[in-house]
Amino acid sequence: MFFNDIPALYFTTFLSFFLCLALTPVVRLVAIKKGWIAYPTKDRWHKKPTALLGGVAIYLGIAIPLFFIADFSSILPHIIRTSDHIALPSIGAVIWIGMTLLFFLGLLDDFIHIKPQTKLVGQILVASMVTFLGFRLHWFSSLTVDTTLTIVWIVGIINAFNLIDNMDGLCAGTGFIAASYLALLYAGILPEATLVSVIIAGALAAFLFYNFNPASIFMGDCGSLFIGFILSMLCLYYPEAGAANVMSLYAVPIMILMVPILDTSMVTLIRILSGRKASVGGKDHTSHRLVIMGLSEKGAVLFLYGIGAISGMAALFVNKSDTLTSPAVIIPLALSIILMGIYLSQIRIYPEKEFSALRGKSYTPILIELTYKRQLMLVILDFCLIAFAYYLSYRLRFDSNEFPVYFKIFLHSLPAVIACKFVAFFVVGIYRGVWGYMSTNDVLVYLKASALATILSVVTVTYIYRFEAFSKGIFVIDWFLTTGLLLGSRVSFMVFSDTMKRKTLAGKTVLIYGAGRGGEILLREILNNKRLKIKPVGFIDDDKLKTGKTLQGYPILGVFKDIKSHLDKYKISGMLISFNNKDPQKLKAIKEVCKANDLFLKQFSVHLEDIDLEI
Repeated sequence: MFFNDIPALYFTTFLSFFLCLALTPVVRLVAIKKGWIAYPTKDRWHKKPTALLGGVAIYLGIAIPLFFIADFSSILPHIIRTSDHIALPSIGAVIWIGMTLLFFLGLLDDFIHIKPQTKLVGQILVASMVTFLGFRLHWFSSLTVDTTLTIVWIVGIINAFNLIDNMDGLCAGTGFIAASYLALLYAGILPEATLVSVIIAGALAAFLFYNFNPASIFMGDCGSLFIGFILSMLCLYYPEAGAANVMSLYAVPIMILMVPILDTSMVTLIRILSGRKASVGGKDHTSHRLVIMGLSEKGAVLFLYGIGAISGMAALFVNKSDTLTSPAVIIPLALSIILMGIYLSQIRIYPEKEFSALRGKSYTPILIELTYKRQLMLVILDFCLIAFAYYLSYRLRFDSNEFPVYFKIFLHSLPAVIACKFVAFFVVGIYRGVWGYMSTNDVLVYLKASALATILSVVTVTYIYRFEAFSKGIFVIDWFLTTGLLLGSRVSFMVFSDTMKRKTLAGKTVLIYGAGRGGEILLREILNNKRLKIKPVGFIDDDKLKTGKTLQGYPILGVFKDIKSHLDKYKISGMLISFNNKDPQKLKAIKEVCKANDLFLKQFSVHLEDIDLEI
């Protein structure tokens, strides 16, 4: 067939790329002349009028080459059924029909803004057509359950890509990465699926020339809907590639599309819990939260590209691995994504009046538990970390031939090891610490807890199993892994919290005079007290040896006489004195500089005041 010809494969790939590359500026020009422009609104992220309907160029770049290689005749036996056992039709033909229907549905929405329920009906009809033609996820043995879930999968991914079309280059770039990994996944196994994957990758790569920040054209719903459909179909086709193991059957499609799935799941859940409609747009997506943290728009998009790339590589690894090896990749990736979702969900987006919708609801106690009694979440996290560390110890200790034998020992001893470790954690007191804070003493507590947990595990295993068929090296590796994962997870909470505080600081820019202990305490107070509305840019200090160094991540810019060179560069509004030494001459000099440059001057001090006990 046509798609078995390698030169033809390259030809169609470049054809889709150059078609989209040439047609996009034409579409943009027409859109501008006709006034098909997206204007900035309060619930949209872009800040300048931008041409719409870029999806037209993407559609033509994909539909034209795909039309000539799709076998539409393979669909007829499914319409005129002559047998109960009919081979799946050409995936290229099914994708071409489905993407065309969704293209016109999206085009209609771009022009007249049809109701969400109308779009949903159209998407369900297309998904139902796919299942009618025999495509299913094959996640469940029940045909009814599996068919229903397949429809949900297709509709869900369509809307997921529609939702991530919220920042320049995000939807197109994420789609390009997913399509590229799908091409690698199917290469040499499913030629037609490989061809479809490279066609969409070529078109999206070309569109990124115009859509990456700063974008000159948006794809609109006429692009994002069918892109989501194509990628959902290509992932749906994965069982035909002969999944290496049962775990990969579920994990690979999800990992390939991790970014849109993460964003849609998080946004939908938070909107529902905040009393908002999930279908209403807003600036609360993953990309928006990353920008609020302090990343640039390009930085946020590239960060999500990175997640998609890492998750895609993990999918390729799982595809080639067995059931016993796959968890070594799936579990840490899942934990990382869950932790990132938890971190980002803590960023306040909605005003307080919207959060008040949570009060009085049936799930309020659960939210309070998760928000204010976060030790519960730590216990659940530690449960996952303990099990994973013990599993990975076996995976690292034994090779592929030995591991299946020792895996049974791992399963038998896992409950005892989990119990021993939790007993040690509670006895030593790692759950008594305050969330988000960690000192040197806390690190010692974690080391003691991990050591005691390992000792108890060895004693228990020796008593119950007489340490038969166990390896001492397992528990050494397990101690290192458990300790590293425990400390790493806690440090990650601190790093995220501190980064978020620094990146979201807003207010008058100031210089801190004094890079000593007082300056460090003052900086911590500024970071933890946003009501001060102060944003430090760095320190100055009388000690020349400190110049060029940093204190808590902020630069020590120089000595006092260098201050004038920093005023215009950093647009300084004021100065904070962090030391208590009230040298009259020094204070006079500081006042003169502040007065001459119209700067405010404040002094920081920590002091205790007596309170009159008389009531």
